[in-house]
Amino acid sequence: MTKLAIALLALSTSALAAPETFVIDATHTAPRFEYSHFGYSNQMHRFDTTSGKIVLDRAARTGSVEVSIDAKSVNTGYAVFNEHIQGEDFFNTAAHPVITFKSTSVKFKGDKPVAVNGDLTIKGVTKPVTLKVSTFHAMPHPMQKKDAIGANASVKIKRSDFNMGKYAPYVSDDVTLSIGVEAIKE
Repeated sequence: MTKLAIALLALSTSALAAPETFVIDATHTAPRFEYSHFGYSNQMHRFDTTSGKIVLDRAARTGSVEVSIDAKSVNTGYAVFNEHIQGEDFFNTAAHPVITFKSTSVKFKGDKPVAVNGDLTIKGVTKPVTLKVSTFHAMPHPMQKKDAIGANASVKIKRSDFNMGKYAPYVSDDVTLSIGVEAIKE
């Protein structure tokens, strides 16, 4: 094969690459947060309602992520505590019912995303964060019969950066946010 033929083949292959849009599967996506409770134990809670989309062009190594979390869906396993952390001192869901993440860039290693930079908004405060992607998997979904992706990502933040620092440092200011996400191709 000549150099020209190889160059044309490479060009035509890259022309075929296109962004793919995936819709977050709310039944298999569970954002969680973890913090130290007075040093006794690490408490882990989750949000039950999440939506959004992920756009990836693995060949071009570009993408975007938009996630919307219903802060009122916080689930600690205890109804009274759910109400407590929805109050003004913490999530203040009456005034700020939604937590959002909007990417500004996606870093790839090969054709897999390894980090997502973006803006996290909690309680009306927006801060830049980097989600570290620990796993990423893409394949046809065996039940949906459509292409699907899944990933696990996390970031450490400070509650006080989002005006939620009550009881710090006894209840740790450092919080690990984790999201296990699955998304189905549109």
